[in-house]
Amino acid sequence: MALVSNILTQVCISLIAVAGVYVLTGLTGMFSLGQAAFMAIGSYASGLLVVKAGLPLVPACILAVAVAVAVGYLIGYPVVRLRRDYISLVTLGFGEAIAALLNRMTSLTGGASGLTGIPRKTTLLIAFISSAAAVCLTAFFKTSKYGRQCVALKGDELAARAMGIHVTRIKMTAFLLSVGLTAYSGCLYAFYMSYVDPTGFGWKKSADWVIMVFFGGVNSLTGSVLGAFILSALPQALRSLQNYRYVIYAVLVLLIINFKPSGLLGEWELTPRNIKRTAGRLRGRKKETGGKS
Repeated sequence: MALVSNILTQVCISLIAVAGVYVLTGLTGMFSLGQAAFMAIGSYASGLLVVKAGLPLVPACILAVAVAVAVGYLIGYPVVRLRRDYISLVTLGFGEAIAALLNRMTSLTGGASGLTGIPRKTTLLIAFISSAAAVCLTAFFKTSKYGRQCVALKGDELAARAMGIHVTRIKMTAFLLSVGLTAYSGCLYAFYMSYVDPTGFGWKKSADWVIMVFFGGVNSLTGSVLGAFILSALPQALRSLQNYRYVIYAVLVLLIINFKPSGLLGEWELTPRNIKRTAGRLRGRKKETGGKS
C-alpha cells in the first residue's frame, strides 16, 4: 500500500510539471529543455525559506513560485522573441547554468551534497488536489482567449500577427504560466522527498516531460495527462526490473512515435460532448454488428 501511495504521489507531482510543459509545447509550439531548472528553483527556494528562514509551508511555496516566475520573466523576455529551435538551446543552457550554480553555492544549498532537513509535508491528498487544480487551470487556459491565440500562433506566427495577436505577449503569458506550474511541482517534490540535489534537475528530466506530452498527444491535454501517468508510473512500478525498465520505457515511446505520431489520443479531449460522440459511435457499431449477425 505504501508503494502504491508513493507511486501515485510522484505521478501527481509529475502531472503538474507536464501540465506546464503542455502549455508551452502543446499550445504555443515552444520547446524548453531547461524546464527542470524552474522545478529546482521552486524546490530550493521553498526548502530554504522553511529550513533556514523558518517560514510556514504555504507562504514559502507562494514566495518560491514568485521567485521562479520572476526568474522566468528575466529569461523569457528575450527568449520568446527567438525562433523555436533557438528557444530550446537557450533554455538548455539556462538549465545547465542553474545546476552548476546550485553545485557551487555550498554554504547555502549544500552544493553537490544537496539540501537536507526539509520537513515532509506533501501527502498523496495534497499532491492529488494540486495536480487536479493544475490540470483544470490548464484546461481553462486552453479554452480561454489566450489559449486560442496560442494555438493560432503555433500554426502560423505571421498569420497570427496579421490578425492582430500580440505574439510576444501571448508567448510570454504561456511561458510564465508554465514556469509557475513547474516551480510549484518543485515545491511539492522538495517537501515529499525531504531532500533535493542538483543532479535531479538536469535536462533529461525536461526532455522526459516533453516526451510525455508527445506520447499522450501534443494537441490534447487529456492525452498529455495520460502520457504523464503512464510514463511516470511505469519506471516506479518496474523498479524490480532494474535492468529492463528503461528498455521497456524506450520501446513504448518508439512504438508510439512510429505507429501513432499524433500520440495516444491525438487531438481528442475528455469533454462531455466528446464522450457523448464516442458513446454514440460505439452504440452504432454494436447495432451494425448485431444486424450482421
